[in-house]
Amino acid sequence: MRLGLVQASIGAIVVMTTSTLNRIMVVELALPASLPGLLVAIHYFVQVIRPRMGFESDSGSKKTPWIIGGVALLALGGFGAAIATTLMGIHLIVGILAAIVAFFLIGIGVSMSGTSLLALLAKGVSDERRAAAATTVWLMMIFGFALTSGLAGKFLDPYAPEKVILISGIISVAAIAITSLALYKLEGADLENRVSNTKEKVPFKSALREILADPDAKRFTIFIFLSMLAFSAQDLILEPFAGIIFKYTLGETTSLSGIQHSGVLTGMLLVAVCGSSRLRRYFGSLRSWMIYGCLASAIAMFGLVIAGILEGEWPLKLNVYVLGLANGAFSIAAIASMMRLAVVGGSGKEGVRIGLWGGAQAIAFGLGGLLGAAASDLARSILTNAAWAYASVFFIEAVLFIASAYMASLVESKSSNEYKAG
Repeated sequence: MRLGLVQASIGAIVVMTTSTLNRIMVVELALPASLPGLLVAIHYFVQVIRPRMGFESDSGSKKTPWIIGGVALLALGGFGAAIATTLMGIHLIVGILAAIVAFFLIGIGVSMSGTSLLALLAKGVSDERRAAAATTVWLMMIFGFALTSGLAGKFLDPYAPEKVILISGIISVAAIAITSLALYKLEGADLENRVSNTKEKVPFKSALREILADPDAKRFTIFIFLSMLAFSAQDLILEPFAGIIFKYTLGETTSLSGIQHSGVLTGMLLVAVCGSSRLRRYFGSLRSWMIYGCLASAIAMFGLVIAGILEGEWPLKLNVYVLGLANGAFSIAAIASMMRLAVVGGSGKEGVRIGLWGGAQAIAFGLGGLLGAAASDLARSILTNAAWAYASVFFIEAVLFIASAYMASLVESKSSNEYKAG
């Protein structure tokens, strides 16, 4: 729960920059939508440094300083992004340059804090509690998203540049304070001694090469990349698809997004309950949830393909809910499996492994958002029928989910007997 508070603090800053500032640039400042899209992509692509950040945090006796330092850097970047956004209204070029610097800081801050946080979670939680722990932390992150969006939205009306800076500053300071309090004496001396006693000084490239030589780690990295690419590619095109093909209003497309998120939440809770050690024998292992969650996501995407072909004659809301349910199930199973696989190689290597997979996820998210929108635009320029254009993109995403399920099926733990029993 305390690590969940940290994740909520990280989510609060990130949602302010990727959602609220995005809207201000496009609506209030009348700037092209591609500008915030590229800035958000920068913060994702910077996270390719996650493995290095994980390696450095493994080198120390504690991960707490890395988490607090990362949140502080993230807070600085978030506050800087708010200032940069208001600068765009005064001097566009200066504002854009400042925003690029701010989003670089956001990417570095997320890499430092997020990687170290997950590594600490993987190290400190027993196997039978990992599904529940992953769900708890991610639900609290979503809570951070919702609370920040709600409160910021209430205080930002009517829009004024100084309000944006003030609210961003308050969120940043609150995030640092909550993180510091939540982590106070959480990382005990027993963990510190255990890490310092088992640690081996090896170069970063050697550590990364050693992990990539592990077939499990390599396959899981590919699984994370493919599944997150498919997961993120739908984000920017699902609502336009509903508006253009199903003639949904703005309010209806927003509620459709809410239906999808409620499905994700249900899927997360389902895995948290069924993934506990006592129920796994009845409902399958975490690996099974990854495989079948990806296959169910593929089926749901094929449903959207049919929805595009039929051009409106389809239960879209039910389809989107099932998609969210499958996405939530496989993503939490993947996070719990990631925590388990992170400690397979022994203590002192959790950060590099988590960093490798976090980097793969971030790159997939950055590419997914850009490629999903670009692919839909390209398909619409080639195909005269918009419904068929969207259907073709959804078909590609369905194939990616099938490929993800295949890669998940290849992931086997070194402690295979324990894993299969679990």
